[in-house]
Parts: sequence; structure tokens; C-alpha cells
Amino acid sequence: MFKGIAKIFSKSNKDLRKRIYFTLFCLGFFALGTGITIPWATYITSELGFLEIFNLMSGNGLRSFSIFGLGVSPYITASIITQLLEMDIIPYFKDLKEQGYVGRQKINKITRYLGILIAFIQAYAISVFTLHETDVMTVLKISLVMTAGTAFLLWMGDEMTRKGIGNGQSLLIMAGIIMSLPSIFTGAYDAFLGGAMDTGLGIALFALFILVYILIIVGIIWIQLAERRIPIQYSNRTTSAYGAQQSFLPIKINSAGVIPVIFAQVLTTIPATIVNLIGNESAINFVNNYIAYTSPTGLLLYIVLIFVFGYFYTFLSMNPDEMSKNLNKNGGYIPGVRPGEETSKYISKSLSRLTTVGSIFLVILAALPVVISTFTNLPSSVTIGGTGILIVVGVAIETYKQIESSLTARSYSERKKRFR
Repeated sequence: MFKGIAKIFSKSNKDLRKRIYFTLFCLGFFALGTGITIPWATYITSELGFLEIFNLMSGNGLRSFSIFGLGVSPYITASIITQLLEMDIIPYFKDLKEQGYVGRQKINKITRYLGILIAFIQAYAISVFTLHETDVMTVLKISLVMTAGTAFLLWMGDEMTRKGIGNGQSLLIMAGIIMSLPSIFTGAYDAFLGGAMDTGLGIALFALFILVYILIIVGIIWIQLAERRIPIQYSNRTTSAYGAQQSFLPIKINSAGVIPVIFAQVLTTIPATIVNLIGNESAINFVNNYIAYTSPTGLLLYIVLIFVFGYFYTFLSMNPDEMSKNLNKNGGYIPGVRPGEETSKYISKSLSRLTTVGSIFLVILAALPVVISTFTNLPSSVTIGGTGILIVVGVAIETYKQIESSLTARSYSERKKRFR
């Protein structure tokens, strides 16, 4: 790792350093923008509840109603919707998917417009729900400013992807979560040491809090890097001709990433959003007692939804039938397994087993903050584990891999020039 850092600052990697500096500049601009609040809005002092995940991704910008208060979360929601539509739900999106690069460009354009529309709807609903603002013009001004902030972040994220390093949208989400970490630890410190609790016990609990956090990060790294490698052989290649290197079909334990948790959170928060906008007291009490994931029945529903979406999204993104067809087209096969239907069943069985383990891990991560906040005095803004750390670790690993692959490619090209 330290050798890789030293290579970045070598003379031959000047353009790579420029990409990294550009990315850091954009992230710094995002951090600056989260501190600029909308003048017509006020700081939210009450518990955000189901909105806490959006506040976490925006670096506490939602609580203060900053111009970047929504972050790029509406774009993530829009991309999930378009991925669902690429199935046989709407034939137009399926046709775009099969058109290759041109179709992908059209889908990305649709996703951006849909993300901006979702941003306006979310901003309007949050303004009405949290501020209880009755002036329509004030709500519209707040909604338009927050929507414009999201639109600017989408543009900046695309520029980061094109001119910087890593995926721009993912890095903006990671930056927002990292910016929220100091408030999480200060909130935990105040909860353990600021009350009537014994000082020694409070220090011990705070140290335990930090230790659990570190263990969760280590566990997430292990899960994110863990994969099963299914051996692949090609009928038109010989093992000796390729330096005795075996080909593999890698399948991650958690192929779906954090998407199942986001799906589950969106579905469980829709009823809460609707009833709070309507303002019916009995409906609000019913949702809070039985559907919200902070309640026992809501938590059970939350866990079931994570499992369902874990399987659904994994088999959507890694279709066993398509993988089997692609192997057959390229002359590849799994040793001991017949090409075609048997290969598809074999991959499907492997995916199912790995998804079970990955979904259990996601359930533990997603349910841990809810369970901890239920049995302790910690506020909802103080989370142990959760999806935020999963996003940060996942994005950090992917960005590091991209930098490492770029350095390896440059090193290879330099060696090639020397031997010419």
C-alpha cells in the first residue's frame, strides 16, 4: 500500500495526481456547500427518524436544510427505478438495455431527469413534513433551491467520474457519510458521559462503542472482498498456452451491495411519509406502532424485505441464464457441469447460497442500529454500523482498486517502452 502511495507522487504519474486533486477539490466544494443553509428554512432540532439515512448521506445537510441537503440520494432512487424498468416491465427500457453503449447513454439521461423530478418531490414533502410550512411560495422556494443543489451535484459527480478518480456519485455519498461521523461520535460521547451515568462506566461504554465500530468495519471489509471463484475452462484455449493461469467466474458474497437495504427503507418509509402529510393522528399512530422499522413488527417486515430484495436484485443483476449463454458463446464451460440448463442451475444454486449469507450480513448491519437505539439511550442520529459504513467501505475499496489498476497499467506500459 505504501509503495502504491509513493508511486502516485512519482514524475511519471503527474496526470493521475491531477485526477486525484480534482476529485479532492470537488469533495471539498461539496463539504463547503453543506454548510450553506437555505435562508427560508430553519434547523431541525427534533429526531428525523426514517429521514436519518438521507441526512447521513448528505453530511447532516438535511437537518440544517443546506443547499446540498438532499445530496445525490434522489439519483440513487431514480437509478434503482430505471434498473427495475429494464426488466420486462416496460419493453422500451429493455430495448435500450440491449442497444449497448447508445442505449446506456439514453438510460443515463432518463435517470438524471427522473432524479431531478424525485429531488423536487422529496424536497417539497420534507419541507411540508418537517417545517410544517403553510406558505406555498416559501415551500416552493426551498424545494427549488434543494432541487438545484441536487442537479449541481449530479453534474459535479459526472465531472468527477470523467476528470477525476472513482465514481463521482458514490464518492459524494461517501463524503457525506464521513462528514457525519464526527457528530455520531460526539453524540455517543454525550450520551455515555453527559448524563447521570457513572464516569467510569460511561468511559467503558464509549470505548466499547468505538471497539464495536472497528470490528464492524473489519467485518464489512471481509464480506466486501470475499467471493467464490467458480473455475471456468474454454474449449478453444489450452491451460499451458496462458501460463497455466486458471480462469474463474467470481461471485461475491454480497453481490447486491447496499441496494436491498435502500429498497426496504424506501418501502417502509412511504407509509410514514403519506400519513404525516395527511396529518391523520390515528393513521400516524398505527404506522409508528406497526409499520415503522423502529417497532417490533416493522423491524420484522424490514428484515423480510431485505431478504426479498437481496435475492431479487442479485438475480436481476447476475442473471444465471444470461451468464450461461455468455459462457456458451465464448466456448466456456464449468468442469463437470454440462453447458446450457445445467450450468444455469449450477450458477443459480451458488448465487442462492451466497445471497443467503450476504442477506444475513445485511440484516445484521441494518437491524443493529435499530436494536441498539431501542435498548439504550442513544439518539437515532447515533448509529452503530448500519448501511453508512457499508457504503463508505465499498466505495473506498472500489476507488483504491481503480487507483491500483491505473498504477499497474502505467507500470506495465513503462516496462514495455524500456524493452523496445
